Amino acid sequence: MKPDSGRFDVAVIGGGSAGLAAAISAARNGARTLLVERHGCLGGMGTASLVHTFCGLYLLREEPGAVIANPGFCEEIATLMTQATGRGPLRMGRLDVLPQHPVEFVGIADGLIASEPLIELRLHTVVTGVSRDADGWEIRLAGCAGAHVVRARSLVDASGDAVVADFLGGAFSIAPPLSLQRPAYVFGVHGPVALDEELRLRTAGLLVEGVRSGALHAAALGLSFRNSGRPCEFFGTLDLDGGDAAADYDPLDPACLGRLETHGRAIAASAVRWLCGHDAHWRGSYISHWPVRAGIRESRRWLGGYTLTGDDLASGRRFEDEIALATWPMEFRETAKGPKLRYPQDNRPAGIPLRCLKPAGIGRLFVAGRCISADHEAQASIRVMGTCFATGEAAGRAAAKAASSP
Repeated sequence: MKPDSGRFDVAVIGGGSAGLAAAISAARNGARTLLVERHGCLGGMGTASLVHTFCGLYLLREEPGAVIANPGFCEEIATLMTQATGRGPLRMGRLDVLPQHPVEFVGIADGLIASEPLIELRLHTVVTGVSRDADGWEIRLAGCAGAHVVRARSLVDASGDAVVADFLGGAFSIAPPLSLQRPAYVFGVHGPVALDEELRLRTAGLLVEGVRSGALHAAALGLSFRNSGRPCEFFGTLDLDGGDAAADYDPLDPACLGRLETHGRAIAASAVRWLCGHDAHWRGSYISHWPVRAGIRESRRWLGGYTLTGDDLASGRRFEDEIALATWPMEFRETAKGPKLRYPQDNRPAGIPLRCLKPAGIGRLFVAGRCISADHEAQASIRVMGTCFATGEAAGRAAAKAASSP
């Protein structure tokens, strides 16, 4: 029977890839665990934002053949997703990625949580405050039914936005607005035919024609489409520049995020209408679903016992206290003109030390996912879901151990 109490060994804030891994790991290490998620499902970028590939799961290799970089939860989730979709690793240039489907990810996450009796899951719940005393952490929560308080011995911030740093007045960093990685906007499309390479190239040309004619916003030039693995379903992906005032882009401002959502929907809808009207293969296609939210790639980052740097990743630096490997190249999306990739020397993976998951000077607090202690350059690598699974697993394990200590 699942625990139903206001006291836990470990509380995890955020149910994205890092938070899911942290909660599962904490419970498997014997901790009574609370997992708090603001949406109605787990998975974060991989479900609410429709990001449909797991990046960072595999070692960088020149030769073909995907090799899992971080055994454990990463391997488990890759196996479950492959079984659910029937699709294995896909080679994209020099990189191996695992195609995933958001619907399957929701089901996998639900199954994992249901299999762990020490986890209590609270969806549709937001954290409104955090404080610490000698006994541990007090976490203030709110939902439609009102506000309530829970307590935990250890706390994991897997919010993506380092919300606990804001609540505690802790030390964090954030890049200037024009340097922040631009957000992704992904949407689902249903069409009469699957996308082949010929149609993909013709589609790119039609989008150029639409922009040149003034029928489409210039941002439509960055729109790409990819088959979902299901018949006649594919995903459209668009990088947003932050709106008309890119210099004021603030991924923590609800008003800014609201404008981005509206902007993304308008560009996507006009592009699909244009394509339907100018290509017979597109005729009859329609947008089948919108994301719950745009995919924010970067916001606040904790300052921990060590700050992972771009130079660490470029040189493949290793650490005595490393808890995972970072294997994805630094993927810079500081504009909406596509990614710029910086690969490590000789494809060497870099270690991620435990100190990056421990905010400086705060006991029994751990961080996982894209808000760990890393500079802007390193964060461009460690933010991907494959690496977030790995840091989440490590944070959950460390939080469980800390909760059991005097």
